[in-house]
Amino acid sequence: MRQGTRRGIKLERVFWATLKQLAEDKHLTLGEMVDEIEISNTQTGNLTSAIRVACLRWMTDQSTALAKLASLRTINAILGACPAPAFALSSTKKILTFNPSFQNLVKRHLPVGFGEEGRRDLRLSLDLNVADIFARLDANYGVPIASGFVLATADRRYRGQLNIVRAPVKSPDLLLSFVVNG
Repeated sequence: MRQGTRRGIKLERVFWATLKQLAEDKHLTLGEMVDEIEISNTQTGNLTSAIRVACLRWMTDQSTALAKLASLRTINAILGACPAPAFALSSTKKILTFNPSFQNLVKRHLPVGFGEEGRRDLRLSLDLNVADIFARLDANYGVPIASGFVLATADRRYRGQLNIVRAPVKSPDLLLSFVVNG
């Protein structure tokens, strides 16, 4: 009962769960959240519908915020902030982006440039299969996987160890690979 009026609100469980998250996010009780929604929705008078709309708007805002975090721009920022050599590897075993430390490692150990021609000559081999790495990361709830790797050009090789985690992006499937002995 609020303000002397009895209210009966019937919502599906998913909306109750979302309403609870919304209230927690705003540091309100469920009752206070419902009151806030009711006050902001004086046009229609249908409180249940207003709650559903508020829940969907909040979920949309949450999704938008997460999408900004889960982007290739964020991956580049993570790699750029890492002092160790690191790169992002696609599920097709293609290095999509790397940090300056990785570029320096390659220049130091392999005679290859980072232009288009140099990238074609550079080959990466992992001790583990990429599909197996994704499967192990999923099975172990994201705990990093260690793997040996070899970078090679026509006549030179560099062998090292990586710690690998799944990149926090929706698409494409990426691995963040951090060189631990380079």
